[in-house]
Amino acid sequence: MILPKYSFGVGDRFCHQGKAQLSAVMKANERGFDITPVWNKSNREHTIIGTIPADTRKEADDAVAAFRYGGPYFVDADHIGLDTVDPFIEPSDFFTLDVADFITKPADRADTDSFVKKYDKYIGSLAIDGIDENFNVTDDQIRAIANKFLLAIRQAGRIYRHIAEARGEGNFITEVSMDETDEPQTPVEMFFILAAIADEGIPAQTIAPKFTGRFNKGVDYVGDIAGFSKEFEQDVAVVAFAVREFGLPENLKLSIHSGSDKFSIYGPMAKAIKKFDAGLHIKTAGTTWLEELIGLALAGGEGLALAKDVYARALPRFGELCGPYATVIDINTVELPTIEEVNAWDGQHFASALRHDPSCEQYNPSFRQLLHVGYKVAAEMGSRFLNALDTYEDVIARNVSENILERHLQPVFMAHPQARDRRKSQGL
Repeated sequence: MILPKYSFGVGDRFCHQGKAQLSAVMKANERGFDITPVWNKSNREHTIIGTIPADTRKEADDAVAAFRYGGPYFVDADHIGLDTVDPFIEPSDFFTLDVADFITKPADRADTDSFVKKYDKYIGSLAIDGIDENFNVTDDQIRAIANKFLLAIRQAGRIYRHIAEARGEGNFITEVSMDETDEPQTPVEMFFILAAIADEGIPAQTIAPKFTGRFNKGVDYVGDIAGFSKEFEQDVAVVAFAVREFGLPENLKLSIHSGSDKFSIYGPMAKAIKKFDAGLHIKTAGTTWLEELIGLALAGGEGLALAKDVYARALPRFGELCGPYATVIDINTVELPTIEEVNAWDGQHFASALRHDPSCEQYNPSFRQLLHVGYKVAAEMGSRFLNALDTYEDVIARNVSENILERHLQPVFMAHPQARDRRKSQGL
């Protein structure tokens, strides 16, 4: 299986918005671009919601059948490890290997020595096409990189081979996730990480690095945009260079996690993939769940009552809901409205507070982040919530589709000059 050049991950907590998500991708492609949809869901989300991996496969297949979509699509077992992968093996054909727990744990001394010896030819000045500066590589630096990352890559190899034994070589897409770490990888670290991936025989088609700044759930990037732009371009350049150096898959590309709503860095990303003619995978998740709440609020009646009830139940459970996401949310509790305040809102006010539109005076990022991690509350409502998604499907689907198309696909992919030129040639 080959993952096409541009792909977009559409997470869906409750497996109800597959058609709306696919509709957005198809509309983008009708306007002159080729974007491949990938439905992604993690073991943690399945556990909290009470779904199983086969539910995500069914959602994707049903959406594809409903629209008679003829392009490629995939189902991603997101952030799996050796202890969680088995239920995903049959329904998934894309596997994100999460080995963050093994980073910084030293590898076997013999493995480290062997790695350093194999790559000592790069000691000295390392020039990477597309990066203006040269990097000074030392024996100690290679050893430090091996000590930090080699065990994690070995674990990724074990997971990959476990999947391959069941599915067969070449029958799935492999991503290696290195993003859930404390510090971003330097270009030199990325280079040798990719060397280790090649040594391990992992045919990675995407890699998710860590970047400087905050990639908080459901809100914009927080950090130095110029610094991110430099890191992103350097990583794109390293990937292209490493593909040639180590014989990795030619379509290997960066994967951006927590890609939901990172509006301020979409422009630099679009510029970089044009500059290097590079591919890109963006992975989103909770932005669709929040659009479900927005749709419910705008529907009024029981839909609005339900959206308010989710908040009323989430606010007293702040610590419980936010704890697992503490490293990827920044909520100012002073900005959180009281339950009484929210109960007095009409549907438009609720939607405006929740929708990610910084130009809107009522937009409240703390309110948005709490509800982002509050999907557990909706899951506990069971049929009451799921039935509401069916009852108000039209208004919810419209918000889900518009959000993906206009706030995500448009600025990253469709703003790409190549897409504009293609649309112009097609008279679009």
